[in-house]
Amino acid sequence: MKRGLFLVIEGPDASGQSTQTELLAKWFERRGLKVFVTKEPTNSLIGGVIRAVLKKEWKIDMRTLQLLFTADRAHHLRMEINPMLERGINVVCDRYILSTLAFGSTEEDLEWLKQINSKFPEPDLTFILNVPGKICAERIAKSRFGFEFFETAEKLEIIRKNYLDLKDFYKNTHVIKGYNRSPVKVHKDIVEIIEKFCLEKGIKI
Repeated sequence: MKRGLFLVIEGPDASGQSTQTELLAKWFERRGLKVFVTKEPTNSLIGGVIRAVLKKEWKIDMRTLQLLFTADRAHHLRMEINPMLERGINVVCDRYILSTLAFGSTEEDLEWLKQINSKFPEPDLTFILNVPGKICAERIAKSRFGFEFFETAEKLEIIRKNYLDLKDFYKNTHVIKGYNRSPVKVHKDIVEIIEKFCLEKGIKI
């Protein structure tokens, strides 16, 4: 059985990754292809603890938080991502390892973060949505009440720059402009890259 594609959408909070994940899932479905949509942190027990920290409902040190992200990822891969890929189902994941590196390195050592994530598999394609921190913060203010731990304009801009510095961490990583243009145009850029990748690899899609 052909292995599914493992695709990851990355970016600062409110960069549009959830929207692009949804559009990409619909793109697969229109072609009659199986797709599994997921995200990190997950809805597992560990993921719930992480979200409580991010919402400032529970306080722990940043190193412990990053270890929780890593544990959540290990569980995610074993219970959901890998089984789906092995069944030939395409996986679209909202956030993965680059999120840990881009967000986590604002508080912790980048090399340590790379080390604790070094055994996890590389996605087939990773897309970084490039949106300035100020725009992300404005989007958050309009869409919901309250900001999470990493969601000041200043922090989001640092995270954006961290993402750009990490664009070569995986060989098949692509930076997509995610502002001052419609979500449909952003989606079109992503699809074109996927189609080119599949053509080069001889993958029917």
